[in-house]
Amino acid sequence: MSEDPGAARRARMEALRAQEKAKARQRRTLGIGAAVLVVLLAVGGILWATLGSSKSSSSTAGGAFCGNVASGSPSNKQWPQPPAMSIDTKATYTATLKTSCGDVGLKLDATHAPKTVNNFVFLAQQGFFDHSHCHRLTTAGIYVLQCGDPTATGTGSPGYKFDDEYLNDPAIQGGTYPAGTLAMANSGPNTNGSQFFLVYKDSQLSANYTPFGTITSGLDILNHIARDGSDNSNGQGDGKPNDNVVINSVAVAK
Repeated sequence: MSEDPGAARRARMEALRAQEKAKARQRRTLGIGAAVLVVLLAVGGILWATLGSSKSSSSTAGGAFCGNVASGSPSNKQWPQPPAMSIDTKATYTATLKTSCGDVGLKLDATHAPKTVNNFVFLAQQGFFDHSHCHRLTTAGIYVLQCGDPTATGTGSPGYKFDDEYLNDPAIQGGTYPAGTLAMANSGPNTNGSQFFLVYKDSQLSANYTPFGTITSGLDILNHIARDGSDNSNGQGDGKPNDNVVINSVAVAK
């Protein structure tokens, strides 16, 4: 039986219309995704402490750079309330994050963020950070490495929350956290726990995250981790570091 030219043309037209409809649906989907991304960037990470990646890294490059992983498991300690104030707010405190990638030195600001520094010192002395993975790396718009969650999911905490401090710090006004800033991660106002982030490059963030210190050494290590990238599981430039970044221990000195 010979083919009906009219039927063939109609079939081709139907196929073209179906393709155009599919492309239109795809464009609408991409548009919604882009809009959501813009909103997330605009709010500066309101869900900051709940966006941890659970995917495993496929990179092998990180093993060579961050291969010094001490044996042991993260702490499961929990407390019903924040620690009582025990630091000298007039003293200078320093800390060293002894990571699998190298040491990162910190100067803690007990004068302007006493509750936060007191909390950090307490958790460090309790071994809370030991053997925990830095679970989040952002490399677009916001340039930070996020740590302090023993569960490595982005939802872990010491069991309590405490209030924000020093959000009027002149250094973070104007929507930028400068490179070298040490600040608390949170999931909204006054929800600080144990998670913190290290800013390795000037980052566009509203002044919603307690700054409680500065990075005094190891910025080159953080930039190396950033260059190695992430698994990008949470969107563009946001996910679990490809490097195996583990905090082996934290040493605090007064």
